[in-house]
Amino acid sequence: MDSLDTQIDQFLSAPAFGVAGASDDKHKYGHKVLVCYKQHDRKAYPINPNVETVLGEPAYANVSSLPEKVESLSIITPPPVTDKVVDDAIAAGVKNIWMQPGAESPRAISKAKEAGLNVIYGGACLLVVLGYRGP
Repeated sequence: MDSLDTQIDQFLSAPAFGVAGASDDKHKYGHKVLVCYKQHDRKAYPINPNVETVLGEPAYANVSSLPEKVESLSIITPPPVTDKVVDDAIAAGVKNIWMQPGAESPRAISKAKEAGLNVIYGGACLLVVLGYRGP
């Protein structure tokens, strides 16, 4: 198995990212992760089937509805939702998944690994790795 640093480098090398659980609520991590990508000039698409926009951009219902294929997906959803998001990601050809702390689901982790995806989970946080600059 690759080291965590190697897994993170592979994840971050993608040209575009999906953010499942993106939100306009400044207190939610789905908001902070999307903002963090933008702060670092990364192309990121908000995924949230319950809203039309996030940060003034169109929000997408799922990974397969994104306007371009993404290789890397950040997941900031409750574990039961994570299961569905991972199923969608596998079907859409995502290569890298980063389950932020609190989003992890044993079923989703196992399924993503079985599908051959690069799966990051268990404490590493994108906000720390990239360096989130709060409001």
